Amino acid sequence: MRGSAPVGVARRDAVRTRRTTRRAATAVAASALLLPLVSAAPHATAGSDTGSLQRAFADAAARYDVPQSVLLAVSYLESRWDGHRGAPSVAGGYGPMHLTDARAALAKEAPHHSDGSEDARGDSARPRKTVEAKPPAAADLPARLKTLPKAAALTGLSARELRENAAANVRGGAALLADQQRRLGLKASADPADWYAAVARYSGASDSRTATVFADQVYDVLRGGASRTTDAGQRVTLAKSPGLSPDRAQTRVLGLRKATGDRTECPSSVACESVPAPYQELPDDDYGNHDLADRPEDQSVDYIVIHDTEATWETTLKLVQDPTYVSWHYSLRSSDGLIAQHVPTKDVGWHAGNWYINSRSIGLEHEGFLVAPDAWYTEAMYRTSARLVRYLAHKYDIPLDRQHILGHDNVPGTTTSTIKGMHTDPGPYWDWDHYFALLGRPLTPTAGPRGGLVTIDPVYEMNEPPYTDCEKAGQPCAPHGSGAVRLHSAPSEDAPLVKDEGLHPNGADSTIGVNDTGARASTGQQFAVADRKGDWTAIWYLGQKAWFENPGSEPTAVNAKGWVATPKEGRTEIPVYGRAYPEKAAYPADVPVQAVSPLPYALKAGQRYVIGGRTHGEYFYAPTFDTSKHAVVRGKDVYYEIQVGHRVGYVRAADVDVRWSGR
Repeated sequence: MRGSAPVGVARRDAVRTRRTTRRAATAVAASALLLPLVSAAPHATAGSDTGSLQRAFADAAARYDVPQSVLLAVSYLESRWDGHRGAPSVAGGYGPMHLTDARAALAKEAPHHSDGSEDARGDSARPRKTVEAKPPAAADLPARLKTLPKAAALTGLSARELRENAAANVRGGAALLADQQRRLGLKASADPADWYAAVARYSGASDSRTATVFADQVYDVLRGGASRTTDAGQRVTLAKSPGLSPDRAQTRVLGLRKATGDRTECPSSVACESVPAPYQELPDDDYGNHDLADRPEDQSVDYIVIHDTEATWETTLKLVQDPTYVSWHYSLRSSDGLIAQHVPTKDVGWHAGNWYINSRSIGLEHEGFLVAPDAWYTEAMYRTSARLVRYLAHKYDIPLDRQHILGHDNVPGTTTSTIKGMHTDPGPYWDWDHYFALLGRPLTPTAGPRGGLVTIDPVYEMNEPPYTDCEKAGQPCAPHGSGAVRLHSAPSEDAPLVKDEGLHPNGADSTIGVNDTGARASTGQQFAVADRKGDWTAIWYLGQKAWFENPGSEPTAVNAKGWVATPKEGRTEIPVYGRAYPEKAAYPADVPVQAVSPLPYALKAGQRYVIGGRTHGEYFYAPTFDTSKHAVVRGKDVYYEIQVGHRVGYVRAADVDVRWSGR
């Protein structure tokens, strides 16, 4: 985990830089969501040529008469200037300029997350829905996914050079921008304000709203400036241009169709179109592919669930419009951040594999593949997603924390038998730290050095725990930044990983498989401290002490304080549940009683678990197409949501004492 002396020094500096930057950003993030955040490089080494990428931008800008600042800002919005070791994004984009060659990128198909057995509805009152997505045919690829061949024709460089060489890639991006400027009938200009239409076209969007939102974000970057060290150790800087105002009148020359966003629930600052999911009656008393409701009038919306699609954009839209498939509320496109809304937020989607969570959540699918670590998510998609989540969180009063903004991999199984089949997206390669900074809630310490809680927060770029099973079982995954830390049964890297009885019955060990969440804590999650020893910290996790490396020079967590639940005095252990359903007496005669069966994770006396919220037991009965038979059952039993392990869980209030933990 630690490198040679020069790398260790660089890493310590990186940690200090990022912590300082995030604290400074807290006050302004909400009003300046699109301003870039400074971060530092994990891979910089003594003697690296930290100026060569900056020079590449200058040279390419001069060669093609494109303002260097415009070239830098477009690249930042696409990739934050990272090269990703020549690997493609989820949209098939390569290098700092995100030149797309999806045909080459899709040549190797990635396997799906988990074992595919999750019931997306998560409600035993109805037939199961476990269908899986299929990859698209290469012939179906749209023009926005084939910009790299065009760049090759314009520059005379080979496709391989454009994919693998950062300087060549920047040159290709400059050539594309210059070509767009000419094709739009606009003159080359040294003034960045004169490139608005060409920047909009660079997005590859087919509608004017998506293209102009992309351009607006680029110009926000231009106004705010940016400075960071890339994944290759290259320091790149874009100076601020606070008074820059682009020529938005240029939109008249774009000639793009108008988006169908009039029936969507999205903030005005994003591109959002309506692609409705069907509510349709099917044979054999079945129906699809979501449930009509009246939230928040009939039930509160308490969660937003982050997914990845495990399919391309085109396939994703086909699937959600299939009445025999499952559903979610929004999809987000990688290449430009376009949002498609499928299900009104008042209605219930079938997306999380847990009916209690489904009935109280909104599901967001992001174009991506969990087990392709180098299939990176674009900055445009991260930023658009953050804007949407902020809008939804404000609308429904959802706390912006990791017990309410869940990954699909944080949603619990409903019963013991469903745990192994639960999906594991977006997985360890989703950058939660950057995401929460964009949400205006950067992860910062809230307690002193001996705080009673910790918030998991490794430096994403330099945290590279090994994983296997991305391409083949047992085969190592490509090294990549991660927001997760590994949990051991003792304070040593040689100690066995902690056990997860639900995932690995009969005492089998947790593994480092990319879909094995049994010994994993993720960025933003909070846990009660169980012990500290040297560079190691122990947390209470699935009923046991779980140790992770957390040295003061390279911390992987920050100290925190908050409310915790502990087994009520006199109880040796208490059960944990995967859903907060009402007691038997609460059900009317015409609604079948739903079992409240405990998961195999007993919390023992003296252990403490961070509380995310308090709620009464509730069940949404909706097994038929005829909504007149639907009902919401509310009980008197009170539950607390807790961070029980990698996934959240629920404990009865009657079983626990609640205490404040902090310093």
